[in-house]
Amino acid sequence: MELIHRNLAIGIHDALQETFFEKNKYADKVIERLLKANRKWGSQDRAVVSEIFYNIIRWKKRLEYYMGEGVKPNNIYKLIVAYLLWSNTNYKKFEEFGGIKIADMVNKIKKGTVPTKAIEFSIPDWLAETLEKELGPIWEREMRALNERAATVLRANSLRTTAKELVGELSHDNVVSFTIKNYPDAVQLEEKKNVFLTSAFKDGLFVVQDATSQKIGYFLDVKEGQRVVDACAGAGGKTLHLAALMGNKGQIIALDIYEWKLAELKRRAKRAGAHNIETRMISDNKVIKRLYDKADRLLIDAPCSGLGVLKRNPDSKWKIDQAFIDRIKVEQQQILQDYSKILKVGGKMVYATCSILPSENNLQVAEFLKNNEGYRLIKDEKVMPSEGYDGFYMALIERTA
Repeated sequence: MELIHRNLAIGIHDALQETFFEKNKYADKVIERLLKANRKWGSQDRAVVSEIFYNIIRWKKRLEYYMGEGVKPNNIYKLIVAYLLWSNTNYKKFEEFGGIKIADMVNKIKKGTVPTKAIEFSIPDWLAETLEKELGPIWEREMRALNERAATVLRANSLRTTAKELVGELSHDNVVSFTIKNYPDAVQLEEKKNVFLTSAFKDGLFVVQDATSQKIGYFLDVKEGQRVVDACAGAGGKTLHLAALMGNKGQIIALDIYEWKLAELKRRAKRAGAHNIETRMISDNKVIKRLYDKADRLLIDAPCSGLGVLKRNPDSKWKIDQAFIDRIKVEQQQILQDYSKILKVGGKMVYATCSILPSENNLQVAEFLKNNEGYRLIKDEKVMPSEGYDGFYMALIERTA
């Protein structure tokens, strides 16, 4: 049972207001700013604020049911009270919340049951329908897993260290961690810590990257000396892994439509000592066409719904809708069609998403292969959130003609 104080409740209120009611404000950045602005909070207070903030976002729909109304800018304190009551969190003076009546909320919470699955799992109604339609009976098990807190997993930078050595290095900064079976470079923290303050981070010994995400670099089967294109590189988590797997030999061309993401990739590559990466911004289609028939390996880490990573991004389920998913599926197919031509004959590509919907995953690959004769599927793999880490899909495809 936690005890939270008034100043922490005010901080949580302001962060929730920003996340729910300001356009393009994402929970991870909002909480980062809040904690930076309140450096006087101790480490325990910071952990409590972060946990309550994310839990309220995660359980918003269920808490709205207890409140008897939807969240609005003027009733966020009521949302916080609903959470404190439901989670049995110790708060000394509920009257400070300005006359919020708690009797109805207490009665609903005591009852223990809720009227719908969407409320039980705290997801929009449309999403409950989509998950049930696409996944069948297993959707409830997966949604239960997605409502858990994400583990913090690091990838040891094999250009500079090993997973086992990294565990030792982190212990010097009082960070307790352990290696993960079947994930050669992965190190998991015992509990959430600010690893960016460690000397291991400053020395470029690791990046934060979920265990499942680390599978993709291996799946692409890169070799030293190859030309590899990362077509949707973003800030480069997977790009840096490819550089390490290639031992800095060969060439990686990292593409993205956002200049700022590529600038961040360059900074991260410098810290990691990854020297074989060249960044190119996709300003028009010519950037892609110039690369046609040039790559030995191609990674398409496609834009997607992100439903496989709701553990770490719970706010995204309130920001997307079915229309967004329908649009993203058109975009995924277009990217597959356009970018697959980057491969040489005999080259291999991975199409990957952090979604658990078949319509974004194996059905997209099947559609692509149906319309493109010169490609064949070698293998594919889906990792579900109930297996412990993020949900991902990856397909290895060869260009044959």
